[in-house]
Amino acid sequence: MKTRLFFITLLAISVSIGLARLAAHPGNPFSKVNSLQQQIISKEREELDSLKTGSMELFFSLLADNAVFVDAHGSAGKDEVVKNTGEFRLTEYTMEDVRFVPVSADSGLIAYKLTEKGTSHGKEFAGQVYVSALWIERQGKWVCLFSQETAAK
Repeated sequence: MKTRLFFITLLAISVSIGLARLAAHPGNPFSKVNSLQQQIISKEREELDSLKTGSMELFFSLLADNAVFVDAHGSAGKDEVVKNTGEFRLTEYTMEDVRFVPVSADSGLIAYKLTEKGTSHGKEFAGQVYVSALWIERQGKWVCLFSQETAAK
């Protein structure tokens, strides 16, 4: 009985180690999806952080030239969004319930709940919105191609 338990335990450990090695292997499609997801979440945070620091050049550089953004005011292009965010600063934010869908080998969509505080045109605000953003790698650079915000109730 003890011998059987020993071999079952040894088998379970071996399988766990094998699965961990497989998941970490660069050729594993799951590691590629996870890497893509982490890259896109990182870029989304970089964009939000640029709105905290007021680094509008960085914010501008993270948006695709043909980007489309949608919120309660309708749709807007890159230039209009940059103009409208010139007097917008986040003081704090949290991203919750982040979901990810790979679209291609070099693009993906994230959706999440954003809790934010900041100032807009001299007035303080706080709120929650649901955000979706499509990120794509173009010529070695990640840019946001589409973003949408919906007020949370």
